[in-house]
Amino acid sequence: MKGADVFVESLLKEGVDAIFGHPGGAILPLNDALYSGRIRHILTRHEQGAIHMAEGYARATGRPGVVLVTSGPGGTNVITGLTDAFMDSTPVVVFTGQVPTGVIGNDAFQEADIVGMTRSCTKHNYLVRDVQDLARTIKEAFHIASTGRPGPVLVDIPKDVSQAECDFAYPTQVNLRGYKPTIHGHAGQLRRAAEMIAAAKRPVIYAGGGVIHSGASESLRQVAELTATPVTNTLMGLGGFPGVHELWLGMLGMHGTVTANTAMNEADLVIARRPLRRPGHGQRRRVLSQRQVYPYRYRSVVDWQKCPGRCASCGRCAGLLSPLARRTAGHSEGLARCAWCVAGTNC
Repeated sequence: MKGADVFVESLLKEGVDAIFGHPGGAILPLNDALYSGRIRHILTRHEQGAIHMAEGYARATGRPGVVLVTSGPGGTNVITGLTDAFMDSTPVVVFTGQVPTGVIGNDAFQEADIVGMTRSCTKHNYLVRDVQDLARTIKEAFHIASTGRPGPVLVDIPKDVSQAECDFAYPTQVNLRGYKPTIHGHAGQLRRAAEMIAAAKRPVIYAGGGVIHSGASESLRQVAELTATPVTNTLMGLGGFPGVHELWLGMLGMHGTVTANTAMNEADLVIARRPLRRPGHGQRRRVLSQRQVYPYRYRSVVDWQKCPGRCASCGRCAGLLSPLARRTAGHSEGLARCAWCVAGTNC
């Protein structure tokens, strides 16, 4: 079986039903293999459009979006989309064509070091030099893109690899040394988190896109209602908590609501799943996050990894919020506060 056929069969094993892209010389063997019609190829007029369409597909379906573009300008045109997917934790797998392995590094026609260019905006990237490694690499790419914190993965396929012959054997499992994403929260840290929430007088939940990615919206609502804690969302987190709920403060940030920003400034405990961007400046308060819980003074430069007094609680939102909801239920009777900030008013 040729490498191009291995490529198509591997995508079918991953349940891929649509691929977005734009053809070019280095990927013509892959485009020819897709001509069978078993996977729908959506032709775009520009590679940047292809990756943004794949991002939308991933957000709508929950499955990785797949992109196929050619070498050189085809690869460089997807970098903006890769950066966007990386910052928004969107699972995308991008396949780029590359010049034949024998001329890599010799300034061949439409050659670009796409692996080097995308190291900073992907979870991981690969250059496949042997057709025997193609199926395994594709399996690993989908695994990395969709597990842990989702994100983009790039696979660079030289033209001679897609034309070479090999026996097809698709791996049934992935075992990557050094990549073992934590899914479930630590019981002791979850207990401590529940105690901190119960003791707080002015807590705020700061929820992002991870709530939507992991299907934890219902658990978030339960935690908020059990603890009478108002909720604010990041832009990517909109929809993760009901917008008509009395505990919803609106979106946080420069384009957010006055209520949400005021609540964050006045809060004595911020509950967040390791937000990518720290909230604005304000008074001294505690931040209970996915990774750390520690005294935090805004306006100061704080090393999130070295700050003393932190309480790590790693895991995806679904693995953290569901057990946290059960633990906060045990403390709910002792909560002396009501919702302290609802619709812009303090209790």
